[in-house]
Amino acid sequence: MTAGLVGMGIDLLAFLALLGLGLGVMGAQLVSFSLSTFCLFGLSLRWVLPRLGVTLLPPKAELSGRIAVVVLLALALRCGIVASAAALVGLPAPIAILPAIAATAMVNALGAGFFIWPGALAPLSRTARWRLAAVGVVAYSVALRLMYLGVTELIPQEAYYWNYAQHLDIGYLDHPPMVAWLIWIGTGLFGNNEFGVRIAAWLCWGATAFFSFGLAARLFGRSAAFVTVLLVAVLPFYFGTGLVMTPDAPLTTFWAGTLYFLERALRGGQAKAWWGAGLCLGLGLLSKYTIGLLVPAAFLFMLIDVRARAWFRRPEPYLAGLLALLVFSPVIIWNLQNDLASFAFQSTRRVGGSFRFSLPELMLGIAGLLTPIGLMAAVGVLWLRERGVRRGAVAVEVQEVDRRRWRFVGVFTLVPLSVFVIFSLFHMSRLNWTGPLWLAVLPAVAASLLAASSHIGGAQRWLQRAFVPTIAITLVLCGLGLGYLVAGVPGLQRFSPFPAVPVAWRDFGAQAASLAEEVRASTGQEPVLIGLDLYNVASQLAFYAAGPDAAHGMSVGRGVLGQPALMYSYWYRPETVGGRPAVLFSFSQRQIENPLLPRSFDGLGEVKRRDVTRDGRVVGHFFYRVGRLKAQPAVDGSIFALPFTAD
Repeated sequence: MTAGLVGMGIDLLAFLALLGLGLGVMGAQLVSFSLSTFCLFGLSLRWVLPRLGVTLLPPKAELSGRIAVVVLLALALRCGIVASAAALVGLPAPIAILPAIAATAMVNALGAGFFIWPGALAPLSRTARWRLAAVGVVAYSVALRLMYLGVTELIPQEAYYWNYAQHLDIGYLDHPPMVAWLIWIGTGLFGNNEFGVRIAAWLCWGATAFFSFGLAARLFGRSAAFVTVLLVAVLPFYFGTGLVMTPDAPLTTFWAGTLYFLERALRGGQAKAWWGAGLCLGLGLLSKYTIGLLVPAAFLFMLIDVRARAWFRRPEPYLAGLLALLVFSPVIIWNLQNDLASFAFQSTRRVGGSFRFSLPELMLGIAGLLTPIGLMAAVGVLWLRERGVRRGAVAVEVQEVDRRRWRFVGVFTLVPLSVFVIFSLFHMSRLNWTGPLWLAVLPAVAASLLAASSHIGGAQRWLQRAFVPTIAITLVLCGLGLGYLVAGVPGLQRFSPFPAVPVAWRDFGAQAASLAEEVRASTGQEPVLIGLDLYNVASQLAFYAAGPDAAHGMSVGRGVLGQPALMYSYWYRPETVGGRPAVLFSFSQRQIENPLLPRSFDGLGEVKRRDVTRDGRVVGHFFYRVGRLKAQPAVDGSIFALPFTAD
């Protein structure tokens, strides 16, 4: 306690002194944090631990690694608290640093007590240690994401879905409307800012954790449920869905909910659970169509499981399907009103392209979503379990209840996975597609981490040992990555120039708004802003330059030039903006210099370039030109073949 209070005092005094000397907030807190951390762990090693009788310490290399993990986790949370307190609450730096110092002390104290000094947990069983770790890691992960929700700039996809919410509807071309509805609610409560856009994703993660806990508890017990939530908190895909607002956030929630209720219905025999399954499936279909893969998985389970086969003769599964269709009906209505555009976009567009063997990319993507160790553990519990059952390595006696729970895990993991694997043999696959399907196997992975060493093989013991550093490293990388996006690290900007990562979209938006003001002043008319890629630039212009009230022009997308622009082609038609001044934006000089562009304009100025700066450093540049759109755009369709560069 004394060492912690001394560290906090040094931290505060050093920060205030450095701030008074003219050092910036980030520099002052990094220096003060370093001084206090050095004093805290120096005092602990030199005086505190010997007085407490702690003499058994890890080897120096391991001890250094453990200390580094705790220190970096504390630093990541600290940066988020300072940034949020200043940007969202408006607290001055001397006040904003107080909760940051308190959080730093808490993370350091808990990390030292339960992770750095192994003697503190020696009396606890393996299961108790995992439960304790789960509570701490989950609490940290939830707090970390909450602190960065409103201070990390939107990625282009988020800005695009925010535009969905500005044109609220019951359906859209490339995705169902759930993401738009959630953003509309979030921004209605908290304003048109990053926090308002993302708060629903953070809440969706909480619902995902709730359903995952319930599923794991029913399959493998409460201890496995705690560890399952830990995995949902740390593995990169699920960490991201709790921070970034895309259709994957509600999809993952309703996927978890559908699994939870299907397990209760198919394995537990609970008729009422079908209503929950139907509702979650319908809401999932309103989020993303891929949740439909759970339907053939449920059908297959009912075919191969003797007890579940009885449901074919009961009305509940069919009524659940009707309920799902009823919930999904807004999307059906939208498609009927728009020539089945969304269904065609997600079907013929996906399978009608050129041949592309992308299985290696799919597997690498899965490793990125779960971490390589997480992927090996998921494959291991599915493969080694079957071999272990036959050879008696997992359990001496396998009962019917054990067979059925493993059958549930296997079917609801492998059926959706097989669809994506087959698709990747012929077409391009996406990184995020398989993320939700691993929710079915995570409880089994958690159970394997808790298994006694006498019940598992050498490969599983190795995975058990590898998971602790994997969790620590993954959480550190997530925290430091968020800290870098918000605060930056001197010397690293050159490795991630704008717009590769969301580090300067606000600065870009400010410059775009300034250009729009210049055009307005010179023409006396409200200009339109046109991003020349598919949707990224147009979306970020709408959020960071124009704003929800189009205060600095209106971002209309390249659809007004006859180019495909996803939903922008529905929202803005050429005839509605004809005759108005326009500012064109692109990050590709070749794209903005396209010789066919002038066809859409009565006059089009020369290409100009501007640098984008962040904290006084040039992080990238963009190209722009100003023109006046034709009052009557061409309708012969020839401009649809403009050779723009690939998006």
